[in-house]
Amino acid sequence: MKTLVPFIYAFFLLTSLVLFQTHVYARDQQWQELISDYNQHLEHKLKSKGIPGAALSIVNGPDDSYVQGFGVTKMHKGLPVNAHTRFRLASVSKTFAGSLSAKLAVEGKFSLDDPVSKFIPAFAQTGYKNHLKVFHLLSHSSGLVPNAYDNLVESRMSYPDIVEKLLSVKPICQPGQCYGYQNVMFSLIDEVIKASTQMDYARWLNEFIFSPLGMNDASLGYAAMVIDDNYAYPHVRGRKRWHTARLKKNYYKVLPAAGVNASASDMAIWLKAQLGYYPTVLSSDQLASQTRPYTDTKKELRRRVWKKHLTEAYYGLGWRVYDYDNETLYYHSGWVQGYRSDLVVIPHLNIGFSLILNAETGLINELTTEFIDRALAYKRTQQVAAHSEENK
Repeated sequence: MKTLVPFIYAFFLLTSLVLFQTHVYARDQQWQELISDYNQHLEHKLKSKGIPGAALSIVNGPDDSYVQGFGVTKMHKGLPVNAHTRFRLASVSKTFAGSLSAKLAVEGKFSLDDPVSKFIPAFAQTGYKNHLKVFHLLSHSSGLVPNAYDNLVESRMSYPDIVEKLLSVKPICQPGQCYGYQNVMFSLIDEVIKASTQMDYARWLNEFIFSPLGMNDASLGYAAMVIDDNYAYPHVRGRKRWHTARLKKNYYKVLPAAGVNASASDMAIWLKAQLGYYPTVLSSDQLASQTRPYTDTKKELRRRVWKKHLTEAYYGLGWRVYDYDNETLYYHSGWVQGYRSDLVVIPHLNIGFSLILNAETGLINELTTEFIDRALAYKRTQQVAAHSEENK
């Protein structure tokens, strides 16, 4: 009988291993089916609306990435969109500013509680005095009316001249007491970084975020966007069809708020960084700092496509923080002439999603919501199955 024990034990281990591998295979197969089905859904929707091009990035854990380009870079004689085609991220750029600022603050380059006047002395002579803090810039809680002087961003006025006018604007509330989405005020983080480190925002982002992460297509500014032909042109809707528009330089004035260009390949890496898979670049402490709920954004609870799902909404440092069907999401969207972008991180499920379109269309809201709902349903089915296995 004793001689049979090792064989019985070995048989039990082999059987358990086979069952485990079968379960993992089934789970992976279901995920691949989800990706395939969503890909077909996305492609059908893009074609039905005549959207010129799109870049899709989906990650599931550290080793599972799906990157896909759709359509063309422009309507007439455009190139096929591929994994390395550059798109404008518009306000999704703010997630990079938030992450970099959290990184620098954790590393002691400055404190998020420092007064802005420490780095930009002119603020001390305004009504803000020393009450406006660094975190107020990044969490849209400066007290200014929403989108203050965005109209001047779209003019020929230089950014320094816009900031000078900004100093004379009277706040509608004290810093930290109300939410007002900003581009000009948000981008003052560049001046904070420059004053505290003697290096500007662009250099920090290129050398300490893009380069170590291997985001080889990512860049800042207009010149880098058009450095070769593999970039997505902007498109606007005419009466009956989409028209290729001129790529405008306007919002490149505010690099932290709207200046990043990136490909689908880059965005898959960025999603993994946000999920904690590049700790030497973005540590867990830095990731936690950027998603602290600094500002209550109750207005977001009334978003048409999400109002049935959202129960809490906040703004962190360049990131929106939502409770979506009892699941925490980190999110940001972007919209500048000719482009729309969405970025979603579901940290507890290790899932990330990015979609960028070279067309101004609200379809992106539907497409993002569809993915989130499918991903949550998949993960929760897996959790139920795992729980059932444990109880056998």
